[in-house]
Amino acid sequence: MERTLYEADHESFRQSVKEFLDREVQPHLEEHLEQKAIPREFWLEAGKQGFLGLEIPEEYGGSEAGDYRFNAVLTEELSKVNMALPSCVGIHADIVAPYLVHLTTAEQKKRWLPGFCSGEILTAIGMTEPSGGSDLAALKTTAVRDGNEWVINGSKTFITNGYSADLVLVAARTSPEKKARGITLFAVETAAEGFSKGRKLDKVGQPESDTAELFLENVRVGDDAVVGEVDNGFIHMMQWLPQERLGSAITNLAHARQILDETVAYCHDRSAFGQSIGQFQHNKFLLAELVTQVDVTQAFVDQCVLAHMKGELTPIDAAKAKWWTSQVQNDILDACVQLHGGYGYMNEYRVARAWRDARVTKIWAGSNEIMKELIGRDLGF
Repeated sequence: MERTLYEADHESFRQSVKEFLDREVQPHLEEHLEQKAIPREFWLEAGKQGFLGLEIPEEYGGSEAGDYRFNAVLTEELSKVNMALPSCVGIHADIVAPYLVHLTTAEQKKRWLPGFCSGEILTAIGMTEPSGGSDLAALKTTAVRDGNEWVINGSKTFITNGYSADLVLVAARTSPEKKARGITLFAVETAAEGFSKGRKLDKVGQPESDTAELFLENVRVGDDAVVGEVDNGFIHMMQWLPQERLGSAITNLAHARQILDETVAYCHDRSAFGQSIGQFQHNKFLLAELVTQVDVTQAFVDQCVLAHMKGELTPIDAAKAKWWTSQVQNDILDACVQLHGGYGYMNEYRVARAWRDARVTKIWAGSNEIMKELIGRDLGF
């Protein structure tokens, strides 16, 4: 079924993204694997192309597209390469961006946004903690007022872009007695005294994305580091989580569709017992099911994008999109590995790497169990 989500401007932008990826990324994928990181050169080139500032006002170096469909196009094209790219770029340009645009002062915008757009300031978001996981309200990092400063102590883990980041949006507890209502967001420069980065975490998949532990020991910041309102950080995070989960859904589905398309081609080319393996009834029916899953799911995700553009995407629909696409993605990629046979278990084949890379999507951005809990509560249970 033909998608009607995008217009000519979006497809022109898609072509620009494809050309950029072919020129600046595809030749260097093995280097990214070896370095366990996406190098700063990528960010600087992406900045020159205007890919990092889609949500940033023009006066600070962005394009302020005012149309989330451009974000979606960028995410889809990055996802066709691997899962690490949309993960890292998404954290910076799709997740941190709204906080810095909508919750900061004019002085803060001048300080951070030009470098954000150019790729000179790389960002991350520090929500998850070693003991907290999906339970954001239970975080233990604290920020205590000391005169005109705040003193931050705590640790964060599983932080995408954590090892390379120059600026981290840190969630810290400022009024413990208020529980979830006592959390504040701080933009902390990683060069600050007392801020340290742990090792690059050794993950099952997505080795190209630098995921790290972060430690804050008596890190002192002023009020000019506060993002949004003091003690209102949890509300701010809840406000922007639907966009994060929508971005995850777009990534999941585009990644699955790309590998599925490659698997269909493989099933045409690969022969066994005198015919292409796609002609065996089991394989033919399986591929029919997988293609249908992708197309039907795409219709829902596209509607979520349209709803988000209108400011009408609910947290519940975002939760549905996130958990469903991650399940569909993992089911599809598992089937694609099976259809590749022994080759599907070889690291030199994209399908094997894609299968590993995708497993985390059922965990991050709120585990699928948490998504179902949210949906269940909305049903009155």
